[in-house]
Amino acid sequence: MIQLGVYNKLPILRDTSVGLYLGDINNEEQQILLPNKYVPETFEIGDVLEVFCYLDHEERPVATTLEPFVVLNSFALLKVIQVTEIGAFLDWGLEKHLFVPFREQARKMVEGKWYVVYLYLDETSGRLVGSSKTNNFISNEELTIEKLDEVDLIVSRFTDLGVEVIINQKHKGLVYNNEIFEDLSLGEKRRGVIKKIREDHKIDVSFQQLGYKNIEPSSQKVLEFLKRNNSFLGLHDKSTPEDIEAILGMSKKSFKKSIGYLYKLKIIEIKENGIYLLNTQA
Repeated sequence: MIQLGVYNKLPILRDTSVGLYLGDINNEEQQILLPNKYVPETFEIGDVLEVFCYLDHEERPVATTLEPFVVLNSFALLKVIQVTEIGAFLDWGLEKHLFVPFREQARKMVEGKWYVVYLYLDETSGRLVGSSKTNNFISNEELTIEKLDEVDLIVSRFTDLGVEVIINQKHKGLVYNNEIFEDLSLGEKRRGVIKKIREDHKIDVSFQQLGYKNIEPSSQKVLEFLKRNNSFLGLHDKSTPEDIEAILGMSKKSFKKSIGYLYKLKIIEIKENGIYLLNTQA
């Protein structure tokens, strides 16, 4: 079945003067035109092509080999090309611009500016439509992530508290200002880690630091030891390298980085007599 707004893998049915027809040979309603300008130099009937499907200027389904900046049910940062009496038109990488009606604009769009937009299929008109009312398309009611998960993030809004981010194209989170150490831009895509999930399902996020990936095995070793030993480890940053090697089998440098990482995520508490696993750790 041909789906608008996504990539489809479709067989070539026939070659015509206007292009190739792709789809289901037994169902004309499931056939779509790939215009001549997108036809590959060499092909055979029956070859399967991967194409993006949407509606052309005359509202007819059409296939293209161009790559859009956003696909169905996802977010992207797009630029407004034109504003008319019916809404705004955004560049999404295809010949026909993406329409965002006024009712789907969080605030009135301005030509030349960029906005984080969600692409959805309007069930009434059957058209692909954009919306900058991003909160309508994300929810924290049923979470699909857990604490310490690494996630994909999109910067969606700047607030007094910090930066709001879209998590895995599904949820909303916040990175606090005191944990941001570089300039960010609207729509920027980053990797991050889930720092905390509150009782009301608000999510604290931390931008993933590149160096942390290198110490994850050591951090995991510390956590496993704490869980096996009543949430206590009798080591600290002043412990000797020999003691650390004997108990954990790692260097003091790796140990200090590991506990620093766990402490920053508020998983452990460091006291004079050792390290304690906090009850918030799942």
